Amino acid sequence: MRAHPIRTALVGALAWLVAFFVLAPYLYMLVTALKPRSEVFAGKQGYLPETWKWDNFIEVWERIPLADYLRNTLVIAGLSTLLAVAVALPAAYYTARRKFRGRRAFLLLVLVTQMFAPTALVIGIFREMKVLGLTDTYLALILTNAGFNLAFSIWILHAYFSSIPVELEEAALLDGCGRFAALAKVTLPLAVPGVITAVIFTFIAAWNEFIVALTLTTDADTQPLTVGITSFIGEYQVQWQYLFAASLVAVVPVVVLFAFIERYLVSGLTAGSIKG
Repeated sequence: MRAHPIRTALVGALAWLVAFFVLAPYLYMLVTALKPRSEVFAGKQGYLPETWKWDNFIEVWERIPLADYLRNTLVIAGLSTLLAVAVALPAAYYTARRKFRGRRAFLLLVLVTQMFAPTALVIGIFREMKVLGLTDTYLALILTNAGFNLAFSIWILHAYFSSIPVELEEAALLDGCGRFAALAKVTLPLAVPGVITAVIFTFIAAWNEFIVALTLTTDADTQPLTVGITSFIGEYQVQWQYLFAASLVAVVPVVVLFAFIERYLVSGLTAGSIKG
């Protein structure tokens, strides 16, 4: 059926309006990051800077160890994602293929863990890591981020595995494949969109995590970027031009990653919505 032209125009206008409100904070960050310090603190009414100071994006690398913070964030987010998905894969596959007693209770319990905010658990997490001697280490942040994102990964992968016909695996078993070989050669290739969805959401959550990282790390050698850029927030003033410049640098890797896998993300999020 052909859509009505007026309806199409209204939907398009609404989409552009929503996109503007989503992008407006980033545009303001970019404009402020390009202002000299004198204009930021002078309280001038103009939105655009009178003097465009592109050097702010260079100076921010010199004022803080931005490259080290980026490396720390990449290591923590990457290993957290790898650990969460590696644990979620067998759990989601088993719950999707086996109707064992307590399966619903298990999935419900996994979902309930998402109700606990990191802020409410941060004191207990700190004490536990202190006892284990893991404060100011990558391992503490990797384990914590993986644990927080494990439930989401299990639910996404469970829905996707459930949408894949079990007959495909049974045919592979009849052809001589073992259970693991059938999973690796038949099911996992079909579940790539679901796996990528779990990967991107876990990676972004670990990349943007702040509260736990602020609590567990005090050394710049292990602090992620979200904590490192708070160096520009002083007791008496905030260096907004550098803070926004560093924030925009932190956004770029996630935007690039999302752009490359967006087509897989849509199919992964809609997994299980249509009954085959």
